[in-house]
Amino acid sequence: DIDDVGHKYHLELVLEDILDKDSTVNCTAEVLYHLGNKNIAPDVQFTIEGELKNTDEADNIFYNRIKSLEKELVAENIPDSHGNVSPEMEPIHLLAWVASGYVIWQNSTENTKFQLAQIKHVKQVKRSDEYLEFDYLILLHEMVSQEIIPWQMTVLWHPQHGVQVTQ
Repeated sequence: DIDDVGHKYHLELVLEDILDKDSTVNCTAEVLYHLGNKNIAPDVQFTIEGELKNTDEADNIFYNRIKSLEKELVAENIPDSHGNVSPEMEPIHLLAWVASGYVIWQNSTENTKFQLAQIKHVKQVKRSDEYLEFDYLILLHEMVSQEIIPWQMTVLWHPQHGVQVTQ
């Protein structure tokens, strides 16, 4: 407890590479939840010991595949009702997973535990620059209350510039 500021937590954890389950790195983090004002995202400082697998090749394959589509990508219900994600939709799912992490961080309190449940709908937005843009309607599962919360987010992505949630 930090008087008149908030609650600070020190975490030590192991991160598992989602693409390579055998690859892990140690991580330490400090998370500060501010008192009173629920509109302020927690402050997070972290250190990672080591590196996770480089995804440049897979990122470029996905980027080039999407850029070469004649029509903008549109998809629904990822994963499906059986929990399956088709291989061609896996990068779309991973992109939503990363972007939803930002949404979760920005809207977390000490009393919430959000998790991406499903991409209800995703639509690629046509752009004239090198970025890919996707409008997602995701379902977040709030584990404490068991509420399913629909959330609209717009995501920009480029393999060299990373992920940005613009809305």
